Amino acid sequence: MSKSTSETERSSNHSADNHADGIAPWQRLTLPRIPLVPDEVLKQHNVFCAFDTRFRGAARLLQCLWLKDQGIPSTVSETTNDSSVPRLASTLRADAAKAGRNFLNLKIHQVVLRELLVREEGASIDEERLFTNSLSSQPMTFNFFGNMAEDLAFATAVFKHLFPAFVHTVDHIIFETSPGRREERFLLDGTAFDVAIYVTTPEGESATIFVETKYSEEMMGPAARLRERYDEASRQVKLYRDPDSPALRSLALEQLWRLQTLAQLTVDQGVTARAVFLAVGPKLNRRVMTAFRAFQNELIDTGHREANRVTFEPMSLETFVDAIRAVGAGALAEALWSRYLNFERVYDLSLAAIGGQPSPANEAATQTVGVPLDGDSLPLNRRDRRILQKRATRQARAPIVRAASADQEVAS
Repeated sequence: MSKSTSETERSSNHSADNHADGIAPWQRLTLPRIPLVPDEVLKQHNVFCAFDTRFRGAARLLQCLWLKDQGIPSTVSETTNDSSVPRLASTLRADAAKAGRNFLNLKIHQVVLRELLVREEGASIDEERLFTNSLSSQPMTFNFFGNMAEDLAFATAVFKHLFPAFVHTVDHIIFETSPGRREERFLLDGTAFDVAIYVTTPEGESATIFVETKYSEEMMGPAARLRERYDEASRQVKLYRDPDSPALRSLALEQLWRLQTLAQLTVDQGVTARAVFLAVGPKLNRRVMTAFRAFQNELIDTGHREANRVTFEPMSLETFVDAIRAVGAGALAEALWSRYLNFERVYDLSLAAIGGQPSPANEAATQTVGVPLDGDSLPLNRRDRRILQKRATRQARAPIVRAASADQEVAS
């Protein structure tokens, strides 16, 4: 029998977990904001999309680089006579998609296949996005939570680390779930959570952590059609400073509003005794983080709420990855960070394009981008390493050209 995820990860001797101060190199690196990637770099890598936000452009490039690292073919390599079909290097080719290459390892791919077969009635899962779009938050959700669904001991360790006063054990994990779609006692619509983590609290109660994941979203819709039931439920749950606030119904906040309201109705209807609504997204996606903060400001302060109200917990993906590493799953943590959060790599490529030199710390981190996961071989980024070494040699022999500042703030 193969080792569980937690056993496999904890036995890893990868260098990221063997530093004297216990801090992996990738944890030392910080950027004040997402890099503003030059259009020429995006076009060079076949990921230029005129409608992308600043964050999405950088994230699309990062996904393209990850696919190349793993030797995963994209639609750019497809031969087709249909010029109307956009071909981006962030989209997997059909054969790679069918083989499950959009997922970090084979175990996660198997979780996806099983979940698709037993999905709830009315579950909104776009299979094309799930299997082909490396930028989508749908496959990201499975990449973050798929191993946990298979290894509840690992899931328990992570969520006890994040919510020690709320979680004693994780008992079950379900994807794309709702307590009751189109039921009158809820929202009379198809609102659903990306993930539901069913737990037992330290007091022995059954409880739930409802999760919404974001990655490159702009927080600009599409929005659900406003319904009278939304207004009724907003007042009913007694969570909001002003349940009729227009801000709650804005494009940026309306989904969070529906999900928070649904989580509270789930408690009020006795489906679960207690609940937390966890919203996670990259800290450098300012639109997502701003929406989280704005929504939190719409909620009644904890000290003034009625008893047993559902807590809203905004969290960065970086914090979630740190928790995975903290419980001993260093290889998985680094693989998630390398795929979704290593924007220093994007920064270095962009800096080189305008005549700058990568810092030694960032260049070292760029060399550590692939680790074996659960028997799957994820090759190191040798090609980019050679390119950076050649570029560094050329730049060392030539005078440094100072480019105009590209640090002007741009909404993302």
